[in-house]
Amino acid sequence: MPSAEGRESATISPVTRALLLCAGFVALALGVAGIFLPLLPTTPLVLLAAACFARSHRSFHDWLLAHRLFGPMIHEWHAHRSIPYRTKIVAIVTMSLTLATSIVFFVRAAWLQAVLAVFGAGLALWLYRVPSRDRS
Repeated sequence: MPSAEGRESATISPVTRALLLCAGFVALALGVAGIFLPLLPTTPLVLLAAACFARSHRSFHDWLLAHRLFGPMIHEWHAHRSIPYRTKIVAIVTMSLTLATSIVFFVRAAWLQAVLAVFGAGLALWLYRVPSRDRS
């Protein structure tokens, strides 16, 4: 008997499956770019890619789960809905430094500086509140 995920993907139309597959590749490409570009959040994009692949193309999902860099993060999210503490801190610090640099050196409009600051603070707070099993 097929697994629940296998039955679920069998009920998805070919058009929806193709759209999810494309969305998975876009999310994965952006996630990989996020490794080098601090404004792109790698972890959420890789998790989104894994979710898209789980519903559209099982072998890509399995490849992501077995990946040396991305696999542990996806397993941690699937099993415990948590992000490693070090990953959270690195993401928050990098995002804060990038946004601060943008606000100080590149954005001239005061209202846009305020919007970026509020957005960054909100995102940092949300990310910090995501559970981490390796630190209480």
